[in-house]
Amino acid sequence: MGLFDSLFSSREVLGIARETIDFALESAEQTHPNEYMGRLRAVPAAEVGLEEDGVVITDILVMPGTSSSPVQASVKSWVIPNDLRSVGSVHSHPNGVLRPSQQDIQTFGKGDVHIIMGAPYGASDWRAFDRQGKPRELPVLDVHVPDAEDFFDFTQADIDQELSSR
Repeated sequence: MGLFDSLFSSREVLGIARETIDFALESAEQTHPNEYMGRLRAVPAAEVGLEEDGVVITDILVMPGTSSSPVQASVKSWVIPNDLRSVGSVHSHPNGVLRPSQQDIQTFGKGDVHIIMGAPYGASDWRAFDRQGKPRELPVLDVHVPDAEDFFDFTQADIDQELSSR
């Protein structure tokens, strides 16, 4: 079974690694009073030691060229990578409001999980939503996060294989 076969056997998001949500909250706090934004990336549950079918959020990808202010963060759509491991987005609301705005919902589009974090960025100062902006469960999991050096660990042959199997 190849990388993409195992990644796409089930795209159900089982949860987020504690280390990953902690990183997101710390990053949002450091960016405050401006908004923080990134893309959520997941790996197959087996890669973090779980014997369940699905994926676990382990990484946050911050796109180059992201501009940020106290009321919004934006990125040029052409710099967002077509990342097969992307499962959603994460951004902060410096005002502390933990619900999506209409503008947020319009940008959710791709992905099944969208996290909003709010000041003061403590362990419980975040919520997860689906692409329609409805609250969803997202358990925090105590799992080992794979090394970042495997971030883009796939070849053109892996991509070709995944595309041919569709």
